[in-house]
Amino acid sequence: MTISRTSIAVAALLALCACSGGPKGDIGLIDTVRIQQNWPKFLNYQNQLSADAAALQRSGASNAQKAKESAQLQQRFTQAQNELTGEVTDAAKQVAANRGLKYVFTRQYVGYGGVDVTADVEKILKIEEKATPTP
Repeated sequence: MTISRTSIAVAALLALCACSGGPKGDIGLIDTVRIQQNWPKFLNYQNQLSADAAALQRSGASNAQKAKESAQLQQRFTQAQNELTGEVTDAAKQVAANRGLKYVFTRQYVGYGGVDVTADVEKILKIEEKATPTP
């Protein structure tokens, strides 16, 4: 079970941010894939939930017990998703206010245009981008 990238992207970053005196119509873009790949908190939740789901599948527990544990796992997934979404949304709102942006969207849903604010969001979330290995 992995945290759905689409649901995080849609829920977290399609939030409309109030314009703070900046020019009208400015749009910020966030690369959610990059954030997911580099954010230790996201990766930790993803790895833990995946490991727990795999352990549940392998367990010899009864179907009733598996159903109960599966429901608990789904609840943990939802809590993690809400927590991560809230943090990204708060960071996006802060960046929008600082830069005078009217909207912040995910890069994955915008064909062109906009200002990439991914690095600003990563800075607020204390994410360090992993170095890309050279071939």
